[in-house]
This record gives sequence, structure tokens and C-alpha cells, in this order.
Amino acid sequence: MAGDGQVTMGSGVVKGSARKIRRLHGKQILAGFAGSTADAISLFTRFEEKLQAYGGNLSRAAVELSKDWRMDKTLRHLEALLLVADAKSTLLLSGTGDVIEPDDRVAAVGSGGPYAVAAATALLQHTDLGAHDVAEAAMKIAAAICIYTNDNIAFEELG
Repeated sequence: MAGDGQVTMGSGVVKGSARKIRRLHGKQILAGFAGSTADAISLFTRFEEKLQAYGGNLSRAAVELSKDWRMDKTLRHLEALLLVADAKSTLLLSGTGDVIEPDDRVAAVGSGGPYAVAAATALLQHTDLGAHDVAEAAMKIAAAICIYTNDNIAFEELG
């Protein structure tokens, strides 16, 4: 999983070195976010609780968080998207109840997400690059196109 470091408010950059990816549940789960930082941190905490409650079962924890996120009066106002992954699967979570597993081994959230997905998909189809190199190249392409994405890229990998 790769994440850029840019945080914006309106049309201004307020931070260029944010860490948007966290390791959860004994470092066995990766979680990245786009959107409001405070909201994402709140969601990370809730997701960690769901992982604990369901023994690290990524899919079950994701579904339960998404149900709470959509139904709870406070949570439903949170402005963020989460991308979560374990060694077997990747899921995109939203406050509208979405729990989406991507078709093509590629997923992204945030302003530069569509650019990164397009670049990564093309690289996977037409090169023999490994996952880290695909993610790095895709993020650099997204950063070159999207004004809300920078090239200060952090990586987290599961063994």
C-alpha cells in the first residue's frame, strides 16, 4: 500500500509529509485513508475495535464498521474513505455502506486515486514490475497530474 503525504485545506497545501497509512491488528492489516484526517483516525480506531471483536477477520470487521458508519448519527457525518488490506484481500470502505473488493488487484482512494488506478492497471497489464514498483510508479504519475497529490510517498507492505 502506498500513500502520498499531501494534506490540503481548500486550495492550499498545509502539510506535505502526512502518514496516511497505518498498521493495525498486530501489524497484520494495512489501512489507508483519504479525506479528513481527524475523521480517518476516528475510523481507524473503530476499525481496530471491529478487528479485535471479529478475530482479525478483515471482511467481517469491514462490513460491521460500514454498517455502523452508515447508521450511527455521529459516524455518518465523517468525511473520509478507507482502504484496508490483509495478505489475502483489499477492501474499499465508505460511509454510505460500501465494502468493495476491487476486480483487478488495484484500488485507490482520494483525489489522485483514479489516476493511480489507471496507471497501476496499465503497468500490471503491460509490464512485469512487482507490486512495490507498480505502486510507486502509479503514485508518481498521479502526483504529476493531480494538484491534491504529492510525490512524498510512504509504503507499507505485508509479508
